[in-house]
Amino acid sequence: MSFLHARWFKYFKNLVIGVAAAVVMMGALGKLTSKSWGNLAITVGLGTEAFIFFMLGVLGPEKDYYWEKLYPGLDKHNAKLQPLAGGELKDDFRPLNADAVESKLGGMLEELQSMSKSLGSLKALQEIDFTETAENAKSMHNFYKRINDAMATLSETADDTVKYKEHMASLNKNLSQLNGVYGNVLSAFQVKS
Repeated sequence: MSFLHARWFKYFKNLVIGVAAAVVMMGALGKLTSKSWGNLAITVGLGTEAFIFFMLGVLGPEKDYYWEKLYPGLDKHNAKLQPLAGGELKDDFRPLNADAVESKLGGMLEELQSMSKSLGSLKALQEIDFTETAENAKSMHNFYKRINDAMATLSETADDTVKYKEHMASLNKNLSQLNGVYGNVLSAFQVKS
């Protein structure tokens, strides 16, 4: 019975269990909604499930591996792990260091969290609706065109402002001179009176 431990048999067993469970659920749905196929589906599904449970009871469980017997303390959080190996240690084999393993696992956890965030961002990007993108691009183009026109107008306005300031300075100078003349005229009238 070596086929029981073959990879294809384990896959087949899981496939049969999953399909039978799906048929039972559909049969139950058919029974609840009073469909004509509900009786047949639930009978076939439950029969298959009964066969599977019988088979699982006869086959026996998978072999359990007790790694904590080879590495005492593996099932404890901060254990100092030393392998139980017979004979001398080879150059390429070093005993496990709990701190080194924990730091490596911590680094791997950080990388996995980073990858998870990246995948979340990619998923969010995938869910974006691009149906209105052409319209948005057109409206953005119009917006940028209007901004460029406004900037050109603003530039012209700045030039006009410089000219206005020059005219105001000239006018101010002329008014100062005119005030001086007016002051002289007033002084001349006051001396004669």
